[in-house]
Amino acid sequence: MLWGIIIVLIVALDRVTKLLVVKNFAIGDSLMVINGFFYLTYTENKGAAMGILQNARYVLIALTILVSLFLLYYLNKAEDRMLKLVFSLILGGAGGNLIDRIFRGSVVDFLDFRFGSYHFYIFNIADTFVVIGTILLAYYLLFVYKEKGREKLL
Repeated sequence: MLWGIIIVLIVALDRVTKLLVVKNFAIGDSLMVINGFFYLTYTENKGAAMGILQNARYVLIALTILVSLFLLYYLNKAEDRMLKLVFSLILGGAGGNLIDRIFRGSVVDFLDFRFGSYHFYIFNIADTFVVIGTILLAYYLLFVYKEKGREKLL
């Protein structure tokens, strides 16, 4: 139940922030929040992370659904709370972007960070949770799971 609530809250936060951007900005509009560092810039991405797979909407929809079903299966099967959290974060983020792909044909992005002359890819709340979940999954697989495997051998 907790994991479902986390997923729904992430999707809701993502939807609300995207709706605010779409209602208050035109595509390409930018609002400086912290000069030279953080802006809200409305863009739409017809691809995946960092603009890869542009115009592959149906491939990305199918891939997201397949990966989400896989993660849901393991979310229900997993016993480790950290692993359940990881799957919930990724599923929430994937769900937010999936809704955009299905109903808009592209994903709304608006978080725009700049570091000196470096301009990072513009992203959204859903992307943030997918990345956090993926980083935690890597940590889990590299450190936590390995340690649990050793305990079983002893």
